[in-house]
Amino acid sequence: MFGKTDKGDFLLIPFMLLFLYVIFASVFSLPFPEKLIRPLVETPVLSWIGLLFSTIGIIGFGMALSAFGNSFRVGIDDEKPDKLISSGIFSISRNPIYVSFVFFFFGFILMKMNLASIVMMFCFFIPVVYRQIMREEKFLRSYYGDEYTEYCKKVRRFL
Repeated sequence: MFGKTDKGDFLLIPFMLLFLYVIFASVFSLPFPEKLIRPLVETPVLSWIGLLFSTIGIIGFGMALSAFGNSFRVGIDDEKPDKLISSGIFSISRNPIYVSFVFFFFGFILMKMNLASIVMMFCFFIPVVYRQIMREEKFLRSYYGDEYTEYCKKVRRFL
């Protein structure tokens, strides 16, 4: 389940945990500078739209895990890679798990919009996710070759 080669692909985990903490700090009044987690805007409409985005993120994540089946890995596993998954939600997006994460967290930003979560999302989380996608695509291109190249021609990176 975990790649045994380059652990640099785990840079995403600390940023996700920090981002989650920022969200939980604003929801549950956990220790964090008040100025950074104070809501910038509070409207029921944004909260409902945020809930919709987060729900889409959870559903997309579940669909991606289902499509992966036993092939799911965390990190780049060049020792035991499985077949290229290109069916199910992977026929819509080459990176449905990351897209789902972005939907999920963007939904939380809309529900509890504050400076800390906006900065985390756009200055740290999205760039780290993009970096990880580029690393994984480089591996997939080298491992699966023409099969992956053809898949890339048919399916977009994000949506």
